Amino acid sequence: MAQDAKIMAAAYRRYQLDREARRAEQERLTAEVYRRLPRVEVIDRELRTTAAKVLITAFEEDRDPGPALRELERGNLNLQRERAELLVGAGYAYDCLDGAPQCPICQDSGYLPDGVACRCLMAYYAKEQNRRLSKLLDLGNQSFDTFSFDWYSDEPWPSYGRSPLENMEVVREICGNYAHTFGPRSGNMLFTGAPGLGKTFLSACIAREVSDNGFSVVYDTAAHVFSQFESGRFRRENPFEDDPDREINRYLNCDLLIMDDLGSEFTTSFERAAIYRIINGRLVGGKKTVLSTNLSMDELGKRYGEAVLSRIQGEYQILRFFGEDIRLLKRDR
Repeated sequence: MAQDAKIMAAAYRRYQLDREARRAEQERLTAEVYRRLPRVEVIDRELRTTAAKVLITAFEEDRDPGPALRELERGNLNLQRERAELLVGAGYAYDCLDGAPQCPICQDSGYLPDGVACRCLMAYYAKEQNRRLSKLLDLGNQSFDTFSFDWYSDEPWPSYGRSPLENMEVVREICGNYAHTFGPRSGNMLFTGAPGLGKTFLSACIAREVSDNGFSVVYDTAAHVFSQFESGRFRRENPFEDDPDREINRYLNCDLLIMDDLGSEFTTSFERAAIYRIINGRLVGGKKTVLSTNLSMDELGKRYGEAVLSRIQGEYQILRFFGEDIRLLKRDR
């Protein structure tokens, strides 16, 4: 899985802050327990020092440390039993002072011995990624479980040979399967249809689930994507924008790019070149893309050229959205 370095850095900072907070809480709890139960502090100190004393004595006297260690073990078990009874009797958990790592796999380091991010850190990565996606998408309310078919008519549309409801039942199932099984073998998709039919909603559903599964996801509007390419080309500096070169790298290399409102921007030869670079580059690199547009296939071809249209028709699953504008239906009700 590709990981966005910027998001991973932010996730690791949050991971470290939480780890330090747990450490501070452990220190606070230890001080509280020692103040209330001085005997526990005495036991802890004895448990820390007795093993070293036995080993040192055994080696200094040049004798087998086995018997002494067995005696030490018996003594330590008695001390641990007394310690647990004191803690439980005072209303604490018997192991509340043991300071066991929250993640036994990486010992709260965030990384495995081979340098791969542990699943506990990847949970922070997914959360940070969703936080950023939520600035553009309403991930809090948009999920496959909350998708409603109530706004789609069951009356057949002659030009499509089925009703909007029947069509959306198929589209919803395809999108759900895509998100649930997303991986290197997944394909690409194009959502096409008039505004207000659920394209952005389903994009958000896909983004949320794929992100939760640990993949890097970038969602953006086509207009903003192209503006980043233009800024990178002309090296324009905007204090309110992220570094365009870094943003372009994210667009080209994330596991899943979801680009919304393709065709809503003012199209020039530069935009046509940029969309070709994105589509072709991600196909060559095995990266997955979901495009959303209000344009028909013919309009896409006229706007971006035959080379782009050919790659979309040959490499993308095309999902058509039709029906009445849900925003208008909600307004009228």
